[in-house]
Amino acid sequence: MGHPIRFSEAVNIGLHAMVYLAGERAGRTACKDLSEILHVSENHLSKVLQRLHKTGLLLSTRGPKGGFVLARDAARISLLEVYEAIEGPLEQKKCLFEKPVCTGPCILGGLLENIGTELRRYLSNNTLADFSGRIQGGEHACA
Repeated sequence: MGHPIRFSEAVNIGLHAMVYLAGERAGRTACKDLSEILHVSENHLSKVLQRLHKTGLLLSTRGPKGGFVLARDAARISLLEVYEAIEGPLEQKKCLFEKPVCTGPCILGGLLENIGTELRRYLSNNTLADFSGRIQGGEHACA
């Protein structure tokens, strides 16, 4: 069965890392430091950051003074871009099953489609800049 909204751990990590980097004024942030701030596995974070780097959302520098920084202004990176860089295109679900089984109208009506439309609208209309500064030194302000 599919889910109307899918936020994998990788997307969760990626969104929070990008929001942190959007508010970081000191320059590059090392993966190790970011993993401590977000309280996540450094290995998993590294894989997510490399994916974001490969899609052009992050710049990366190796070495003792290296780390990650946004590739462009935070106001020009939508949450949808981050999501899709990690998960691929956001699917518009109309049914909880991969292959619909209902004959006639869905028992959930248009609920799943409406949720998907609203999610896409939210993610595409909000940028990293809208949330920058909400994650500082491991204190999350997402609640």
